[in-house]
Amino acid sequence: MNKNILALALFLATFTAVGQSIKKSAGNHPNVIYIMADDLGYGDLSCYGATKIHTPNMDKLAASGIRFTNGHCSSATCTPSRYALMTGEYPWRKKGTGILPGDAALIIPTDRTTLPNMFKKAGYKTAIVGKWHLGLGDAVAKDWNGEVKPGPNEVGFDYSFIFPATADRVPTVFLENHKIVALEANDPIAVDYTKKIGDDPTGKEHPELLKLKSSPGQGHDGTIVNGIGRIGYMSGGKLARWVDEEVSSTFLAKAEGFMEKNQKDPFFLYLALTEPHVPRMPATRFKGKSGLGLRGDVILQLDWTVGEIMKQLKYLGLDKNTIVIFTSDNGPVLDDGYEDEAVAKLNGHTPAGPMRGGKYSALEGGTRVPFIISWPGRIKPKVSDALVSQIDMLASFSAFLKQPVPTRDAKDSENLIAAFLGKSDHGRSVYVEQGGALAIVKDGWKYITPNKGAAYDKLVGIETGNSSEPQLYDLNKDLGEKHNIAAQYPEKVKELDDLLNRVKEKK
Repeated sequence: MNKNILALALFLATFTAVGQSIKKSAGNHPNVIYIMADDLGYGDLSCYGATKIHTPNMDKLAASGIRFTNGHCSSATCTPSRYALMTGEYPWRKKGTGILPGDAALIIPTDRTTLPNMFKKAGYKTAIVGKWHLGLGDAVAKDWNGEVKPGPNEVGFDYSFIFPATADRVPTVFLENHKIVALEANDPIAVDYTKKIGDDPTGKEHPELLKLKSSPGQGHDGTIVNGIGRIGYMSGGKLARWVDEEVSSTFLAKAEGFMEKNQKDPFFLYLALTEPHVPRMPATRFKGKSGLGLRGDVILQLDWTVGEIMKQLKYLGLDKNTIVIFTSDNGPVLDDGYEDEAVAKLNGHTPAGPMRGGKYSALEGGTRVPFIISWPGRIKPKVSDALVSQIDMLASFSAFLKQPVPTRDAKDSENLIAAFLGKSDHGRSVYVEQGGALAIVKDGWKYITPNKGAAYDKLVGIETGNSSEPQLYDLNKDLGEKHNIAAQYPEKVKELDDLLNRVKEKK
């Protein structure tokens, strides 16, 4: 009898120790969900001051964690920002990191530390669901009908469900891991960005077939898919082509499935949503609901999607042990290829908030974006003005997970985990922003290098920040960059120009 009691006591002690070990492990290895919106501006959410649109789910997320007022992507366009997130490297250091066509080769090195493979080394299950836009394969010429690789799986994702580029570019298909979903052998896909292929009508030849008219001069007059002209040409794959109104719900279902399948293991999910990027085709339930046209409607759809992700976490019992990060790949744009009344129905809404510029711009509206981090019970709710960036995710989680990164990798990423977890109000002191021109920020002073490009992009209606003269702004007093004070502070201009050159020369 005594032996049985002793055995029971030993069992209970072991069980308790294992339970404490699991609990401790869970605290050190929380799930991480990184949600990236597409072309969402600083002023597009009600928690960032929007009054013409209400985003309750993202407001709730912000209220539960840290809402950063000085959070940035690296660049004012999508491909380079996503490259910076994955690699921890400023994209302007590498050629070929501009906005990619849909048939581009992979630009992420497969032999370097990336954000997903760092999580993978730490024992996480990793997945990307959504927009990729970082290239696929070893070359532009590729066989879309077999295994398309290298791609997300080769840079650290155990599972990937993506579309290759953006919703306005061909091929308009989903890829699950290496293969196109629902592709039929007797209807092979071909893609070309130089000339028309196949018999599909194009927006240029048959504008009468378009349900969403293309804006002139922006290149959205290629192959028509789902009544929408795309950039580039494709043939085949009729069954495999997506329906725009169902893209968001498809990504949501795949994300929820990954979370449920991996609920017993720590996981890293990169959920790269497509809203509010063009073409803006919301599901029927959201059409006409915002009062701001289709752009406003898809922002409501985005907000709903975030809410569904949070519901799934709660349903699975993972809400207390999951870090959720929400941000955008660059600033906002209204007229970006389609005449969808985004400008006509703006109704006083200010997508970039108090800032000038937007997508494509070196001004603050280009890279200062919504940036929210929540971890219930571990991060105390607050608003932080620390300067933080997506490029710092790699070094920060490397420190958090105790996964060292080789010195040759992630050379522009800084460890800001204390700021990300709300333990410090200090972020970066120096940061380089990429628009049409490069800009450098140090302690609230911003210097934009002289650039010969147009000061105003008429095609998209955005101030670019380009000027033949140096520009200097005190962001602490002039967030809207209305007063160029370079002539008043020539020493500061020289200091920042020298500093930018030193950053450029960093090996």
